[in-house]
Amino acid sequence: MLGSSHIVAFAAATDLHRARAFYEQVLGLPVAEHNDFACVLDANGTMLRITAAPEVRQAGYTVLGWRVTDITAAIRGLAARGVVFLRYEGMDQDSDGVWTAPGGDRVAWFTDPDGNVLSLTQFV
Repeated sequence: MLGSSHIVAFAAATDLHRARAFYEQVLGLPVAEHNDFACVLDANGTMLRITAAPEVRQAGYTVLGWRVTDITAAIRGLAARGVVFLRYEGMDQDSDGVWTAPGGDRVAWFTDPDGNVLSLTQFV
């Protein structure tokens, strides 16, 4: 039924101006609209609505992720813009914070200013 409909992704933020600066200036997503309720961004054709919320509860898992062709280049580009990549105890991550899954996919995680966990994945 929804197979031909476009998905809309959501994340929450307590400060839309701070979230906009991060998603627009650090991650490079163009802003389509910004009002008191949400900052809407274009994530390569997918609508990403950063919704104003009085409180953001951290999910403890990835809420948004990007498929990249060169994870090392993406990490280094984001790190140059101040993004700090997460390290998880018990996970064998390389010096850039990349974990390689048993099937060969490579994943790295970081957070937005509200603590939403975001990821980069380079699939094999």
